[in-house]
Amino acid sequence: MIPVPSLSDFNLQYTLPALSITVWAAILLVIDLFIPRERKQTTAWLAAGGVVFAFVANAFLFNVNEEAFLGMFRADQFTAYVNAVILGTAFIGILMSVDYLKRTQIERGEYYVLMLFSAAGMMFMAAANDLIAVFVALELLSIPLYVLSAFRAPDTKSEESGLKYFILGAFASAFLVYGAALIYGATGTTNIPAIFAAIGSVAIGGSASILLLIGAGLMLVGLGFKVAAVPFHMWTPDVYEGAPTPITAFMSVGAKAGGFAALFRVLASALPTFVFTDGSIYAVWQTSVWILAAATLILGNLVAIAQSNIKRMLAYSSIAHAGYILMAVAAAGTAGIGDAAARAALFYLMAYMFTNLGAFAIAMSIEKDDGSGTNISDFTALSKSRPGLAAMMAFFMLSLTGFPPTAGFVAKFLVFQETLNAGLVPLAIIGVVTSVISGYYYLNIVVKMFLGDGEGDPAAGATPYLRWAAYACFAGTLILFVLPFLGTDLANSINLAVALAP
Repeated sequence: MIPVPSLSDFNLQYTLPALSITVWAAILLVIDLFIPRERKQTTAWLAAGGVVFAFVANAFLFNVNEEAFLGMFRADQFTAYVNAVILGTAFIGILMSVDYLKRTQIERGEYYVLMLFSAAGMMFMAAANDLIAVFVALELLSIPLYVLSAFRAPDTKSEESGLKYFILGAFASAFLVYGAALIYGATGTTNIPAIFAAIGSVAIGGSASILLLIGAGLMLVGLGFKVAAVPFHMWTPDVYEGAPTPITAFMSVGAKAGGFAALFRVLASALPTFVFTDGSIYAVWQTSVWILAAATLILGNLVAIAQSNIKRMLAYSSIAHAGYILMAVAAAGTAGIGDAAARAALFYLMAYMFTNLGAFAIAMSIEKDDGSGTNISDFTALSKSRPGLAAMMAFFMLSLTGFPPTAGFVAKFLVFQETLNAGLVPLAIIGVVTSVISGYYYLNIVVKMFLGDGEGDPAAGATPYLRWAAYACFAGTLILFVLPFLGTDLANSINLAVALAP
């Protein structure tokens, strides 16, 4: 007789942040039916309220280490930290959307519902303790984003971005599923702690180890697409350009957070001891990851130089920053570095959240209602018409480059430090060189804003809610430099190995 688990066996209290967002999104979908079209702002505030509730509930996860959903969900400090980044991204994304939807005449309540469902998928990915959970969460993350990317329909660029994202995303999901199947074939399980426990019985060089290697590679392809790593980045520039700008900002941070959390769960938790040489301290997947990181850094930064559209430039910038976080993933392949590398990556994600969302908020302030006004040339002489916005944009550009006094400087320092500790000196050198290269296209915007001739754009899109979003991002970017322990202390007890206890 098949045992039937009781409700208490699911430990739902440890899933409250992600579960509450999911349930509230479903309830909000019904509530929105009774909200008049001219008052859809109410839906936005209800969605924001759900995010705030989840954020408060998430604060209690920092001191727990428990499983839920019969071992498929892991509630620990790693999960809580990623959740904080995702929920912060969702809240700021809602602030950025309120007035944008009105002035572009695409204000519909389902927009916020889809954002909440996608955020829930990101949070479940962060907590996934099973390869099946990784796949289900990936689909919950992705499908709403496919719809949101095309939300400006009948705008052809928006429709193209949604269709391209859907087709390539479905293709990438197939790689991930096949990879999970091969890992199951090699180890007999899809549970991450059980996969770790089974590694010791997989004979080095045997058929099972080959299956495991191919499976890990296919999982890397599927998740590499989600984080926009080279060569799985092809969708990024077109989707970022065509999607509504708040959604571009939301996916640029949230999808990365979920994707990188899953990468750490799969590679650094399940497969840290997967080697092809007895006694090796380097996981067999480390070389592949650091090559991907190097390629992502080089292509993202070099191609960004040639961009004339701010959204496409930030798309390639996003690719480049995926490369910096991949440096931390690669470092986790060295024995004894995994936890410190995870902490560095998480701080980087938090710094990137404030910096990148802030940059998009300023870009939205000069974007016109028809979607024009997104060329880099439109920033010319912005300091004359809107000095405050220009100053904040300059600060965000410095942070993306990695200059002090910004959070981006601390984030890159931590990642480079762990890369060197892992013995990946060539990768660290590539990271430093590409950071210098990135200064060209980031500081080009600063030069145009402060030294360009003209009267400057009036930035009519800088509505109150958008300005509050920009102020919050500016404050976060500055505070994480002045008081970096506020970000690092939240991750000081992260121990990926805790999740491996039988």
